[in-house]
Amino acid sequence: MTEIDRIAEEVARRLVERGETVAVAESAAGGLISAALLGVAGASAYFKGGVVVYTGEGKQRLAGMTLAQLESHRSATEPHTALLARSIRERLGAHWGIAETGAAGPTGNRYGDPAGHAALAVSGPVEQTRVLETGQRERRQNMERFAVAALSLLRDALDNCEPLRQ
Repeated sequence: MTEIDRIAEEVARRLVERGETVAVAESAAGGLISAALLGVAGASAYFKGGVVVYTGEGKQRLAGMTLAQLESHRSATEPHTALLARSIRERLGAHWGIAETGAAGPTGNRYGDPAGHAALAVSGPVEQTRVLETGQRERRQNMERFAVAALSLLRDALDNCEPLRQ
């Protein structure tokens, strides 16, 4: 079992035990976060939906971000990604939202972030953000590392928050 599969199973088990759901908005991870969660049997119990939003237009149309939100912080930053996580959570009516924006490689993004840079966020009863710098230029490897880190951030948030319903 791969690391991403193991973490996705842990997250899925916790969400099911808690009776909670998740929605995903990802960019440079290219759908790997959603795919990992959907790879766990019984995903319909906890997975509300996911989108790959690679542009501002995609973030508006698919994730529900407003133009004001897009203009308030540039992409691939913690504040921007936190807004994205909150927007997808609200748009899909989930208990939790996960978001990722970054530069998978082999070059950096137009904002000057190097390949291997990702901003990650979880929105729900608690909100957490994190920046990951892999130091790698290999695109697929970075995409996988971004997905693992995003799922790990959600797992940690679940571990540090009381279930919504008792």
